Amino acid sequence: MQPLLEFLSSASTPFIAGLGVIHLLAFVLLWLWYRLNLRRLSNALNDFTRPLRTRSDLGRGAHRSDQIAAFLADVREVFDSSRHTSDQLALWQRIRILDEKRPYLSSLRFETCYTVLRSMIEAYPLLGILGTILAIGLVVLEGQAANAGAIVERFGQAIWSTCAGLVVAVVLMFFNSLVETAFERLAEHQAAVRDTVGRVKRVMSLAMGEPE
Repeated sequence: MQPLLEFLSSASTPFIAGLGVIHLLAFVLLWLWYRLNLRRLSNALNDFTRPLRTRSDLGRGAHRSDQIAAFLADVREVFDSSRHTSDQLALWQRIRILDEKRPYLSSLRFETCYTVLRSMIEAYPLLGILGTILAIGLVVLEGQAANAGAIVERFGQAIWSTCAGLVVAVVLMFFNSLVETAFERLAEHQAAVRDTVGRVKRVMSLAMGEPE
């Protein structure tokens, strides 16, 4: 038991640091996944609104998130006005033809992975404290509880695990703050596209006398 605890205590600091690096790489992969989802959603809406006579043109330099918001505004404008019957029919037919892959529905796994990565940030300070407690517990197991020097020596070695846990948590919290708004906006866009496409199908199906 004692050799195992000693190994865990000595390995706690490099373990926390290594886990933090893996966690950061996972955030980078999630960012690439986010960019892929955003591009798919933007391309789908661009294809949907292509037949419209007038639609927003933000230019090539516009962020895809802003393009998605503009495309959604175009669709809502068409269906909020009674003067765009030809555009409504063209948009409905376009959606019926292209709405097969439905990229706006593939959001659960992305949101789950992000929730896990974000929640696990809180575990690093606890892991650091656990490494320090293990070091102090070793002093007790070695029968040196009354030896203040042994406690100070062990504590001095193990305090680095607590320091590593706090540093890793701060770094990951900063990185999370950089991507959180973008990830949440993607989820909002996907929900808005689901509602908008559903509204288009529902309104036009009723207008054309077809079942929803």
